Amino acid sequence: MFSMLREGGMMMYAILVIFMAGFVLFCERATFLFLHLKLDTDGFLRKIVFFLEKMNYRGALEECTRAEKHPLGRILKAGLLKSGKKDKDIEQAIKEKMLREIPSIQARINYMIMLACLAVLFGLFGTTTGLISIFRSAGALSEATSHGIIMKGAAEAMLTAALGFIVAIPCLIGYFILKYRGTYLIEQFEEKALSLFNILSSLNRDKELLHQAVEPKAIEREGVLR
Repeated sequence: MFSMLREGGMMMYAILVIFMAGFVLFCERATFLFLHLKLDTDGFLRKIVFFLEKMNYRGALEECTRAEKHPLGRILKAGLLKSGKKDKDIEQAIKEKMLREIPSIQARINYMIMLACLAVLFGLFGTTTGLISIFRSAGALSEATSHGIIMKGAAEAMLTAALGFIVAIPCLIGYFILKYRGTYLIEQFEEKALSLFNILSSLNRDKELLHQAVEPKAIEREGVLR
């Protein structure tokens, strides 16, 4: 392994650094997306709906507070804090919170693509410079000697291109894994936030209808007393 690195030249070490950077980045993002953001979103929303159906807003808020370390807990809490207000205010609060939370999910994932591209480019650059060096050296030798040197040198120069592709492929795979997970989480947050908005909006309409039904009776009763 080390002999291959020496034969490939400095670009081999540069590609190795890219590989280590990609590995660390993937581990960090995967830990955050798959472990830190792991949550039974359906069960979490069911608990909140259970409290809201009983008109227990405090219980729903406490449930969100317990899950406040998770973005979904913070998003739903922002909507609950606007409960009782206009639908537009609730929707705006949820949207603002979503816009703050989404960047943390998508953060640094695109760097995996950049590292994959750099690995390939460094590999091709190392191969190109290696071949230039070989042909320059072979020009000063006899034809029989130079043929063997060129073949051996070309094989060594190709090592950088091969390593570049070997590093780039896992980086691309890692990118698509992280991207898919991030997209899935965002879709889950949007779905649950919309469900909460619909529930709060429905409760607000029920309150308005109840108020409209009670108000005429109250006025009628007041007229009778007079």
